[in-house]
Amino acid sequence: MTALSVLPHALHGDGPHKVIAVHGWFADRSAYDPVLPDLDAGSFQYAVVDLRGYGEARHADGAYTTAEGAADVLALADRLGWERFSLVGHSMGGSVIQRTLAAAPHRVRRIVGVSPVPASGLPLPPEQWELFAGAAQSPDNRRVILDITTGGRRPAAWLDRMVRRSVECSDAKAFRTWLDSWAGEGFHGTVDGSPVPALAVVGALDPALSADLQRTTWMRWFPRAELVELPSCGHYAMDEAPLDLIRVMEDFLRADTKDGEVQA
Repeated sequence: MTALSVLPHALHGDGPHKVIAVHGWFADRSAYDPVLPDLDAGSFQYAVVDLRGYGEARHADGAYTTAEGAADVLALADRLGWERFSLVGHSMGGSVIQRTLAAAPHRVRRIVGVSPVPASGLPLPPEQWELFAGAAQSPDNRRVILDITTGGRRPAAWLDRMVRRSVECSDAKAFRTWLDSWAGEGFHGTVDGSPVPALAVVGALDPALSADLQRTTWMRWFPRAELVELPSCGHYAMDEAPLDLIRVMEDFLRADTKDGEVQA
């Protein structure tokens, strides 16, 4: 394993509204590849990152926790010279961006959670815990999770491709350790009542991180929260409904200037 000075990242666009995008448990920053060509590069500049244990940071030392991920995101913002920025996070990354908001609320303009894990964690029944914990070493477990969380409607070839990417881009030990953090740690008291506008985008085919779950968590904690459910989508909106995701995400981010907030 190696030390990490800054999260590996790629910049897309050169717009004035800065956005840091954080991937989920099953992928590195390539999770955002399906949306990158069609983002509004004139209005936004996106920094798409690899968390420790993934992608170019696959062999980086770390605790592999959401709190550490948030500290890494803030260190990257400092390196880029971004005093104010918005955050996008998918699934586990949704937990990381809420941690980031809790750590530096004055720096965050808006947050977008794509099927975000709640800040209260995600307690799993014993049989589900066994399935998820075993996914670190078992590609078959990863495939079952992918199939369940997309409503059992995706082609076998897509499931196989997503499993291959997941195994190739992640370190098995880090993958397993991340689970303990995003599923088991609760910190919602640190974001409850935050005035930062917060959008949750969920897929109607995802039984795990559903609209109902967000209504009892995200929507209660953030007074300026919005919830959008994509009807023909499961847990992986970037792959399943990229153009719909871009529309709702960037419309929400653009509303920042309509609210009279100062651009950074």
